[in-house]
Amino acid sequence: MAKTPDDEVKRPKGKAKEAAVWLMMAMLILGLGGFGVTSFTGGVTTVGQVGKVDISTNDYARAFQAQLNAFSQRIGQPISAQEALAFGLDRQVLQGLVTRAALDNEAERVGLSVGDEVVAAELIKMDAFKGVSGSFDREAYRFTLDRNNQSEAEFETNLRRDVTRELLQGVVAGGFAAPPALTDTLYAWIAERRGFSMLRLSEADLAEPLAEPTDAELEAFHASNIASFTRPEARRITYAALLPEAIATDQPVDDAVLKALYEDRIEEFVVPERRLVERLIYPDQAAADVARAALDAGTGFETLVAERGLTLDAVDMGDLTREDLDDAGDAVFALDEGEVAGPMPTDLGPALFRVVAVLSAEETTFDEARDTLAIEIQTDAARRLISDRVELVDDLLAGGSTLEDLAKEADLALDVVDFVPGGQGDTVIEGYPAFRAAAEVVAEGDFPEAIILEDGGLVALRLDEIVPAAPIPFEEARDAVAEAWRSDALAKALSARAIEIKSVVEGGASIGSFGIVDVTPEIARDGFIANAPESLLQGVFSMAEGDVLVIEDAGFVAVIRLDRIQPAATEGPDADALRAALDAQAEQAIAADAFNAFTTALTAEAGISIDQAAINAVHASLP
Repeated sequence: MAKTPDDEVKRPKGKAKEAAVWLMMAMLILGLGGFGVTSFTGGVTTVGQVGKVDISTNDYARAFQAQLNAFSQRIGQPISAQEALAFGLDRQVLQGLVTRAALDNEAERVGLSVGDEVVAAELIKMDAFKGVSGSFDREAYRFTLDRNNQSEAEFETNLRRDVTRELLQGVVAGGFAAPPALTDTLYAWIAERRGFSMLRLSEADLAEPLAEPTDAELEAFHASNIASFTRPEARRITYAALLPEAIATDQPVDDAVLKALYEDRIEEFVVPERRLVERLIYPDQAAADVARAALDAGTGFETLVAERGLTLDAVDMGDLTREDLDDAGDAVFALDEGEVAGPMPTDLGPALFRVVAVLSAEETTFDEARDTLAIEIQTDAARRLISDRVELVDDLLAGGSTLEDLAKEADLALDVVDFVPGGQGDTVIEGYPAFRAAAEVVAEGDFPEAIILEDGGLVALRLDEIVPAAPIPFEEARDAVAEAWRSDALAKALSARAIEIKSVVEGGASIGSFGIVDVTPEIARDGFIANAPESLLQGVFSMAEGDVLVIEDAGFVAVIRLDRIQPAATEGPDADALRAALDAQAEQAIAADAFNAFTTALTAEAGISIDQAAINAVHASLP
């Protein structure tokens, strides 16, 4: 009979040994209980204390789980407790609980609390406890608390503390006003506008064309920029593959099957004439006739649509055939693009029909479609052939066959690729995500396994060696070196030309005399200039009126002249709205700073202790 792991365990014999075993078990249980491993309610019940107020393990666990769920929703995917720790969620949760405890401790010290009537009023307003009638339901209250492992007394105590904390926070953080000087400074900075002229330089703006580099210059550039011409570390992978595209053209094709497939999918190849149509429906014939008369008198169709309270999207019917339009088909198909037919009766009422575009009929003959249909059938046949060969490959690999054996015995193609993790690669096989995933994790000595690719192909691979990063020889990298040299030389030449133009413009010359100038009459700090780097507006808002500046970035060189600085408007509804928003934001920031300072002082005065072992036990209990 086969042995099981339990068969190897020897029980201690004798009463003394049994007593020793039970003693050790008791000590282990007590030890685990002391660390609160059994549950949040057994063993250690708190993770910390601020003054006389405890932070319970249950409160920490609930707060951590809530923060974990909120973070998972924010990033759009669930994360584990250990991943949450890496993001620092535990520190955020603990800080929030410490602040709460500090406020609770201070409220107890000064005797601040709220009565039962206030707690009851808050309770009956909570949507979670309302029944089908929309009012507070005691059964819903009990059920919700039971589902969250809370008693009524515990929940109501926490609710009383929440309301008390809000009162205390209101006393501390309420009543702050933003200093007018702060708001005025922020408003003037944000609402300021600037106008500038920009001369963007290209190779055509150079006084002389770039000279062709000599071999010596290219070699020197290659040597001084060798990091740019170095192959990254790669994983040398030998693989045996059978891909549908490699064997598809070898599969036989029956013309009768092709013709049958063509007929089955005739709607794809013979497309009748169609119209892009808009339909405007009216409630009765009289209203439709009035609309038609207005249209004939010169009113635009778009105006009629707007008068009905609709948009063009709402009246769009898409592209339709004559048959799709039923009784209106003949009239609509007699129109040219932009013309309107009707009013004509429809199931929804009389309607006007406008032709937006005419789509001509299209026909692809069997001879024209034959090659496309053939490759579809051949590819399907190739996938079936590969699928039938998977079992053979599995058996060969299980029997110890090498990839070279697979190439001979299962007719797989054998090749080698230097695979760079994280890249797409240049070969066909590297285009398959399944191959890349396997190539990134395979280790030397691993036995090859059959991998099914996304298109039904088959591959098995092994890691031969790690190829270290190495410089690419100059002759091999020559074309890339020449391209990089030219880009570098052009950037330097444009920079020199921009500095030269800047000097001349500062001397009084017109910036427009050097080429086409893009003028931006007015722009804000958060504005956008197409095809320009972020550093452009940063530079513009650092200049004094009349200054000239050269802005350089990757692939971008321009000379900028600041034409005018437009101070922030002092009056008007927009100015008032922005000032009010800045006031509110400043007041919130000041109140938040004051409240943070207050809670920090409370915590320091009351004293704080944290039990990291208990916190770790909570983390360990979470999935």
